[in-house]
Amino acid sequence: MTKDYRRYSYWLDSCGDDLTPREPLPGDRDLDVAIVGGGYTGLWTAYYLARSDPGLRIGVVERDVCGFGASGRNGGWCSALFAASRQRIVAAHGRDAAVAMDKEMRATVDEVARVVAEEGIEADLCKGGTLTLATSPAQAARVRAEVAEEAAWGGDHVWLEPHEVERRVRVASCLGAAYTSHCAALHPARLVRGLARVVEGLGVTIYEQTPALALHEGRVETARGTVKAPVVVRATEGYTPSLAGQRRVLAPVYSLMIVTEPLDDGRRETIGWEGRETLTDGRHLIIYAQRTADGRIAFGGRGAPYHFGSRIEDRFDLDDRVFGELQRVLLQLFPVLQGVRITHRWGGPLGVPRDWFPSVGFDRRTGMAWAGGYVGDGVATTNLAGRTIADLVLERDTDITRLPWVGHRSPRWEPEPLRFIGINAALKAMEMADAAELRTGRPSRRGSFVRRLIGAG
Repeated sequence: MTKDYRRYSYWLDSCGDDLTPREPLPGDRDLDVAIVGGGYTGLWTAYYLARSDPGLRIGVVERDVCGFGASGRNGGWCSALFAASRQRIVAAHGRDAAVAMDKEMRATVDEVARVVAEEGIEADLCKGGTLTLATSPAQAARVRAEVAEEAAWGGDHVWLEPHEVERRVRVASCLGAAYTSHCAALHPARLVRGLARVVEGLGVTIYEQTPALALHEGRVETARGTVKAPVVVRATEGYTPSLAGQRRVLAPVYSLMIVTEPLDDGRRETIGWEGRETLTDGRHLIIYAQRTADGRIAFGGRGAPYHFGSRIEDRFDLDDRVFGELQRVLLQLFPVLQGVRITHRWGGPLGVPRDWFPSVGFDRRTGMAWAGGYVGDGVATTNLAGRTIADLVLERDTDITRLPWVGHRSPRWEPEPLRFIGINAALKAMEMADAAELRTGRPSRRGSFVRRLIGAG
C-alpha cells in the first residue's frame, strides 16, 4: 500500500502536488548516469548534467517519492551557510580556499533563485536574509563576536540594536541581532517537486518506489532490478546508512519542526516580519524559523536523540519532548502566539559526517560520485554539489571543481556503541550549555568546546 506522503511534513501536505508515485524501475536498465536519491542533490545533479549534455541517458532511482527525505521536510533556508568552520578549512587548505568557499556559497543562493525564476518553479522564494537573535547576555557576546569575525572576512554581517531588529520583527527579550542578506526563505517541497518535473522535461527518467540496496562500480542494485551505468552518483544524505557497506559513512541525526496555523491580522501586525527573514538565535542547540508565504510560522530545532545503529524509522520523526520544547521556545520569542494552533509536527534525519565537513567528489577510475554530509545546511549546498558533479563528470576544470570540499574524505564514524554514546553526549552537552547560560548569564565553556570539537566554531 502506498504511504500517505502528505503526513511527513507541512511542506509535503501543502506543496500542491498529489504526490502520486511515478512508475518504479521496470527491470534491468542501461544508462549513462545512474543517480541514487530523488532529493535536492540528485535532482540538481540531473538538472545540470541534462542542461549541459542533452544526449546523456540519465536516471534517478528513488526509494519513495522525490522530496520524501530532508528535501521535503527542512526549514526552507536557502543560505550561504557551510557546515564546516572556516578555521577547519583554513587548517586543511589555507585562507584562499576558505574565501573561495564563502564566495561560492553566497553566489549559490542567487543561482537557486535564478533557476527557480527561469524554470517557473513556484517555490515561494524570498531573499530576506537571516537574523541571528541574541536573547541573553551570553548569546549577545557570542553573536557580536561572530559579526566581528565576519567583518574580518569581508562578509556583510552587521549588528542590529534592539530597536533596529524591531523594525524587522518584534521578538521578546531581544538584545540585538546579527543580519546577513545571504539567505532566502522558500517552500522546500515545492522546490523539490518542481525541480523533479523540470528534469523530467529535460529527458531524465525518475524511477520512484525503487529502493537501492547497494552501489557498485558500474551498477546500482535495487529491489526491482539492476541499473548499469559508467557513472553512479550517491545522493542519499541521511539515508546513506541503509545502503550496503555505508553504515558508518554518515550518521542520521534527527531535526524536528512545528508550524502554526495562519496568523490573524492582529498577530501578524504585532510581530511584523514582513521581509520574511529567516530567523535563528545564538544558542548552542540550533533553532531555525521562517514566516511562510501563507502567513504561518515554521519553527524547528535539534535535540532529538541519535538512534542506535544509525536506525531510521518513521516513529523517530515524532518526539513529544522535542515538540514541546520547540513550542515553549516559540512562545518565549513570540508571546502573542499564545493560543495559536500548531497544525503540523514532523521530523526526519539529516546526514552528519564524522568531521562535520560536507563533501562532493567523483572517482573517475571507478565512476563513483557522491555528495552530502550537509549537517542541515543543504538547501543551497546541494545546488553547488549538483553543479560540481556535473563539471567533474563532464571533465570541466572550473572554479567550483577546485573548492576545498571537492574530493574531501571524512573519517568513518566509530562502531557502536561508541557512535551512540558520542553523538548523544554532544547533543546533551549543547542542551546543558544553553541551560547554564540562561542560569548564569555567562558563555558556557562546555558549549564552546563542543562547537570547536565538531568544527562548528
